[in-house]
This record gives sequence, structure tokens and C-alpha cells, in this order.
Amino acid sequence: MRTREPKGDRSIRYRSDRNVALVHDWLNQMGGAEDVLETMVGMFPGSPIYTSMYWREGMPSAYRAWPVQTTWMDRLPGIYRHHQPYLPLYPLAFSGLDLSDYDLILSNKSGFCHGVRTGAASHVCYCLAPTRYVWDFESYAAREALPAALKTALRPVIASLRRWDYQAAQRVDRFVAISREIQSRIRRHYGREAAVIHPPVDTERFRPSSEREDYYLIVSRLIPYKRIDLAVRAFNQLGRPLVIAGGGRDREALEALAGPTVTFLGYVPDEELPGLYARCRAYVLPGVEDFCIAPVEAQAAGRPVIAYGAGGALDTVIEGETGVFFRRQTPEALAEAVRAFDPDAIDPDACSANADRFDVAVFRDKLSRFIQEEMRGGKRAPGSEEDVTWS
Repeated sequence: MRTREPKGDRSIRYRSDRNVALVHDWLNQMGGAEDVLETMVGMFPGSPIYTSMYWREGMPSAYRAWPVQTTWMDRLPGIYRHHQPYLPLYPLAFSGLDLSDYDLILSNKSGFCHGVRTGAASHVCYCLAPTRYVWDFESYAAREALPAALKTALRPVIASLRRWDYQAAQRVDRFVAISREIQSRIRRHYGREAAVIHPPVDTERFRPSSEREDYYLIVSRLIPYKRIDLAVRAFNQLGRPLVIAGGGRDREALEALAGPTVTFLGYVPDEELPGLYARCRAYVLPGVEDFCIAPVEAQAAGRPVIAYGAGGALDTVIEGETGVFFRRQTPEALAEAVRAFDPDAIDPDACSANADRFDVAVFRDKLSRFIQEEMRGGKRAPGSEEDVTWS
């Protein structure tokens, strides 16, 4: 878990006399969703943040200055460290939040927080993903190795949650997706259109460097869907150095799988990441991601990306200009892509210029303009969104 403090405010705040509420699924761990939330808090200073629960001691100390409002779930035993077992209760908690007194509700959703009651308020949902374990339960259960009896018992619960999730999505006024991949899932699962505004990346922290070392890099949580195992197997075949930064429950198994050229660094402090990116030969992305900030950070540091050609990588990597895709998700296909790819043929300035498209200031500007358009237009009928990528 990252414990770094929120980034400083580098751009003009969204100014409005509107009464704004921010909604977030849970505040008990740091990740990309919290990066987005920090930026939204900077855009709407002083606006309340409604969330299911908030672990004050486990989150950055700066969050304690925020006006965080929690639901009754905050008092449930053990929820801060183990929030997944309470999955069926989140819809009930968010359905009980009546935010109809606000002019604008901005939800930052990967779970169930889009289900708050809004009344006549305009509700813009920034959708990190339709709830994964609801809409892709079988894959989720396989990755988590759930026992067969538990899967059987959970299926009726999941079916009920899916119905609730769909109905809640119909009450949202405008959807914004973090990538074309998520835009497609919103359309498939909710029958709704969405604009695309990519998440904020603090690209100013990263700069190209003339210093280079002989290693490929992964910065990631070590959990099943990231497919770090695929990269480990590929680099075992290649006999080339792969450095993996990050921790997670798969680390022990991955270390047992790894050959002598694969190194695990564990947690790397934020201040050391820019140099780690800038010195690598190339960044490796073996899994299907909704968006994924790390490849953008690598490009901001002037380094190309070797990515599986699916998901968010299709938005963030320009094939032939800032990296290359492999098309089959196998160790052999990744190994072949590494052999065929010459990182030195990629212009570091092209990589950093591409990364600038995802900077925090760009996100603020696009989201501010989108919200201003929504507030001018007022509440819309579901399904009336335009299918656009904001630029």
C-alpha cells in the first residue's frame, strides 16, 4: 500500500457557486482511484466526500483535513482491512445516502457509489470500471481460486447485485469512462454511452535521462489479474534481466517461479520511481488493464513500453512510436516481442510528449469543461449522452 501524501495543486481550480458532493466507494487503501479522488478534491475544495468507510490511520494524513462523511458501514468489524466480505451491503449503504440537496454529484466509481439518491441534482459518474466482481464473476472467482461450494452460494447474490448495479446506472445523468476499454464495458453492461477522459498522471515528476542500465521493468501490485507470471516466464526463457517493483499476495509464488535474471524489489518509495523508470530499457505490461498509470509514467521518463495489445494500453501506447504490442497473451509471444524490439530506436522525446496527454492539468481542464457543459444543460434523460473522447 502506498502512503505518500497527495500531490500539490498545480492548476486552476474549477470555480463555481454550485453545491457539489463527491462520492467515493471506500477509503481504506491507496491506488489509482485515490489519485483521481485527490485531483477531484483539488478541483472542488471544501466539498464533502461521501464514502462507505474511512480508515483514517491507514490513509495519508492530509486526508484528515477533508470533510469525509461515512455510512454505517464504517462501524462494521474488520472492514478496514477486509472490505470484500461485506460486498452485498454496499448497495444498501449507498442507496441510503440522499444527496438531492446538492446541485452536482460527482461519483468516482469502481464499486457501488453511483447508487446514491440524487433527486433533481445532476449526477456525473467518473467510471473507473463497471463493478468487476459483479459483471465478470466467473473470471474473478477463478483468479481468486474460490471453492466450488462458495461460488455456487454466491451466484444468486451476484445476480441480485448485477440487477441493482444496472438499475443504479440508469439513474446516472452522464458517464465518463477512463479509457475506451471502460467505455465499451459501460455500453455492454449498462446500455449507456460515455465520454472518455483519461485519469490524471503526475507526469511532471518524470524526465528522460541519458543514463541507461540493462534491465526491463514492471511496477505493479503482485496480484493474479496483472499477469506478472506471464512476464516472469517470458524472461526466464529470454535470460534477460527483469526488475519487478511492488508487492502483493502473489510475490512468494512469483519468486518461486522466477529464474536468476528476475529481481523483486518489493515496495519502492515514490521518490525513487522516476530514476528506476528512466534507466530501464523498456517497461513491460503483460496484463489487460482498464487504464494503468505505470506505462504512462514510464513514457514520461522517456522509456518505451512493451504491452499486451488490449485494454487501456491501446489508449496510452502508440505502436511503433512509443512502444510495441504483442498480440497473444502467452510467455512465448512476449518473449518474441522483446527479442524483436529495439528500445534504442524509440525517441525518448516522443515518449514524454505522448505522456503529456495524460497530465493532471489536462484531466482538470477536460473534466471541468465537461461538468460545465452538464450544468448548463441540466438533468438529461438516460441514454442521451454523446459518445465522445474529449480532447
